[in-house]
Amino acid sequence: MAKLTVSDLDVKDKKVLMRVDFNVPVKNGVIGDDNRIVAALPTIKYTIDNGGKAILFSHLGRIKTEEDKKELTLRPVAQRLSDLLGKPVTFVPVTRGAQLEDAINGMNDGDVLLFENTRFEDLDGKKESGNDPELGQYWASLGDMFVNDAFGTAHRAHASNVGVAEAMKADGKKVAAGFLMEKEIKFLGEAVDDPKHPFVAILGGAKVSDKIGVIDHLLDKADKVIIGGGMTYTFYAAKGMSIGNSLVEADKIDVAKEILAKGGDKIVLPVDSVVAEKFDNDVPNKVVEGDIPDGYMALDIGPKSVAEFKDVLKDAKTVVWNGPMGVFEMSNYANGTLEVGKFLGTLSDATTIVGGGDSTAAVKQLGVGDQLTHISTGGGASLEYLEGKELPGIAAISNK
Repeated sequence: MAKLTVSDLDVKDKKVLMRVDFNVPVKNGVIGDDNRIVAALPTIKYTIDNGGKAILFSHLGRIKTEEDKKELTLRPVAQRLSDLLGKPVTFVPVTRGAQLEDAINGMNDGDVLLFENTRFEDLDGKKESGNDPELGQYWASLGDMFVNDAFGTAHRAHASNVGVAEAMKADGKKVAAGFLMEKEIKFLGEAVDDPKHPFVAILGGAKVSDKIGVIDHLLDKADKVIIGGGMTYTFYAAKGMSIGNSLVEADKIDVAKEILAKGGDKIVLPVDSVVAEKFDNDVPNKVVEGDIPDGYMALDIGPKSVAEFKDVLKDAKTVVWNGPMGVFEMSNYANGTLEVGKFLGTLSDATTIVGGGDSTAAVKQLGVGDQLTHISTGGGASLEYLEGKELPGIAAISNK
């Protein structure tokens, strides 16, 4: 069922509570990557351009000590948001109380306010991440309606998404998705529930255990499932192949056997690998086909695998990619990931969706992001969505 979105709301003269995902890298007050702030701009601009008061809140990192608060304040984010919007953003350095309430009550239509990191509430018994009902009720009392635009936290039931939403709905107030959340639901939802065929899933990363649910779910939907990255070698072991010193999850070999039996020729594994004697960018490496020799570990897919994966992808109408093909952070083992990313950018007739930190970094490094249909902002959330799970943050949004 379609969800209510911000464009369904009359925001004029209203205090619009908005959960955004401003969980960005900050070091010594400097923001390393503002992509998540930029991604929230359409919903914020829509709200203020239509006469609403935008009251923004987000988590940032994990707060375990008082010391963490100094490094994980949202103050630098408020400044960056102000620069991007070209207008002042009021920053309130607390998460509750008179200072916050007075600031909100003093807002004019079209104003933007950001209050402090919601995880500051976790120092006193994990009230935010534990979805404390009193905290959700309090935050809900600050606004007339709630817009959730933080897909990156949709797989977690926290006070700032589920708690606020449930309290709002209990008071008869509207709860809607922002434009970013709406886009994530549309593209990931269609890919899983109603993909155009051929549908190819590309799953990489280190561990089979992280992707078992996704592989299992997508085998029922996809025409091909390409597997790369470190988890390849658990599948090699399941096939009785030699893996040398490559990464393997010994306790998941039987699971890999079951997946191979279920998937049959739907599953596409690498046929060659770039191997080295150490997990080190600077030691000599070579390409081997099939079995990995003793004393070597596989760190990337080889050129024949790249060619085969491209051959599988060339006619695809829907592609979902999550996870790197090798040790992407080392330049000598980034080629497989970069080649896949570059090729996806050439598939003009396909819906191409990328999720997960390393694969997202790869497409940005290549500059092909604007050639892809959608780059998901939520790593863990997109994985759980691809598993077919109901995400609590999305479930809490009102249906149309």
